[in-house]
Amino acid sequence: MKASRLLFGTAGTPKSSKKRNSISGIERVKELGLGCMELEFVRGVKMGEATASDVREKSQDEEISLSVHGPYYINLNSQEPEKIDASIERIYKSSRIGSLCGARNIVFHPAYYHKENPEKVYEKVFGLLEQLVSRLNDEGIEVILRPETTGKGTQFGSLQENVRFGAELENVLPCIDFAHLHARSNGAENSYEEFSATLELVENELGREGLDDMHMHVSGIEYNEKGERNHLNLDDSDMEYAELMRALKDFKVKGLLICESPDNEGDALLLKRTYEGL
Repeated sequence: MKASRLLFGTAGTPKSSKKRNSISGIERVKELGLGCMELEFVRGVKMGEATASDVREKSQDEEISLSVHGPYYINLNSQEPEKIDASIERIYKSSRIGSLCGARNIVFHPAYYHKENPEKVYEKVFGLLEQLVSRLNDEGIEVILRPETTGKGTQFGSLQENVRFGAELENVLPCIDFAHLHARSNGAENSYEEFSATLELVENELGREGLDDMHMHVSGIEYNEKGERNHLNLDDSDMEYAELMRALKDFKVKGLLICESPDNEGDALLLKRTYEGL
């Protein structure tokens, strides 16, 4: 189910969760006054169907919206066909188990350019995602695939590429990682005007529905001329998060905002307070 407002939450279980599992994480997210949590399948989809059912029940009881971050080991433009097949399977498994958890949005890093023509990479990834969407539809797995904007110029997944997927493919919408956009541009994409331009692009290409159904990542980030190095806490970074919150409020954005800072809960609460204080 789509969020009816902008929800704030953590990437994975909050640091203060009593246990390092999804059930405990959902409980702690609720206690903190947050509204969503991203299930981290980044090292592989290791959750079974029984646990997924328990996670779904707990998230519904606590009214916490869930999403999934698929494994890091995904490259839909690999030079090795078996790695492409494995990548597709990882997204599929993330979708199937995520759906059983009650998660609607399935986030993943789509590909690398490998010095190939970006348009050719787009066409290749497009075809693979089109086939996967058809497979998910045939099996009744109701999810939105969310290719994420990536943090390095060598990685396929610019804002324009991922928004284009949303315009051209059913059940595919972008996950916009504002820290990655900032790092990818070597320090740009960090002002109210630039955040607003990003949201205008979403609205122009995807309509008002694009802003009413967003999935976002926000954190501090360290970067160099090659792009992303590692995530930081917001106040240890140059991320102008208050300006981002102002843009999100002015554009009346709805959906899920997931905080990927090392202090995931502290910064999620900071973003929520900043947003609500505007």
